[in-house]
Amino acid sequence: MGPFILDLHSYELDGEERELLAHPAVGGVIFFSRNYHDKAQLAALVKSIRAIAPSLLLTVDHEGGRVQRFREHFFPLPAPGLLAQHPGKDDVSFAPVLDLERGSEVIGDRSFGQDPAQVIEHTRAYIQGMHSAGMATVAKHFPGHGSVRADSHQESPVDERDFHSIAELDMAPFKTLIGEGLIQGIMPAHVIYPAVDANPAGFSDFWLKQVLRKQLGFKGVIFSDDLTMEGAAVVGSYAQRAHSALQAGCDLLLACNHRAGAVEIIEALPHDVHCDFSALRTPATSSIKRAANSAELLRSTQWRETSARMQRFLDR
Repeated sequence: MGPFILDLHSYELDGEERELLAHPAVGGVIFFSRNYHDKAQLAALVKSIRAIAPSLLLTVDHEGGRVQRFREHFFPLPAPGLLAQHPGKDDVSFAPVLDLERGSEVIGDRSFGQDPAQVIEHTRAYIQGMHSAGMATVAKHFPGHGSVRADSHQESPVDERDFHSIAELDMAPFKTLIGEGLIQGIMPAHVIYPAVDANPAGFSDFWLKQVLRKQLGFKGVIFSDDLTMEGAAVVGSYAQRAHSALQAGCDLLLACNHRAGAVEIIEALPHDVHCDFSALRTPATSSIKRAANSAELLRSTQWRETSARMQRFLDR
């Protein structure tokens, strides 16, 4: 499949989207809150997508707290920063932010905490929960967004620290969980670390090819962060951002909430660029038995007990 992940306007596919989903450069879809009304509608939307291209990758940014796209009839996941205060080690489906909370405006309570050991402990448990529900893990934002205050959605953050400082603190959760074989996908940060490389991490072959692939031995899929964000604008046009991200080592590209930019990227990508999704379709082996489908998961004792504990936590 192609390397581009397309976002959709609403609850149903429109004519342009049907045409774009059939394009050889498109390899997946990302869902937002505007694409969800209820479970039956979402199932119908997925069916219509599969009818056009059965192998497309379906994704959603669903961390919990303020980043939870599907809410009605879905379990309300607490923000990671609040959840880290829970004394248990419950497994819950969760898309983990591995960033440390060290003053970032955009990370905040999306992080499990300031201490790398705490972040590792909590994200390990939640990754196991994701695997038990049949979900692959995409850890973000490599090598760490939490130590810069600026929001890369609105500006281009710069982290002045040297490589050793970043590696010892922010990279520690990534290094540990990659080493344990728990992470299937990585999303790099739109942050510039000028003491290391002049390019934002998501456009840096040093960060992606030398550090992530060679030093840390990551063998999964690398997603770009949203190429419409201001932190990516320093690279150039949408087409230039896409080409630079691919050359740096990204496998899959996101450009959300800007259809003209998405079309520019799709039309600029060569048709022979393909991505191997196999690492995402088969989550790493977990000690937890995976549910065969959503109905089995909802019937499981593990799901009922975990949901009850989380509901008590939310009610406090």
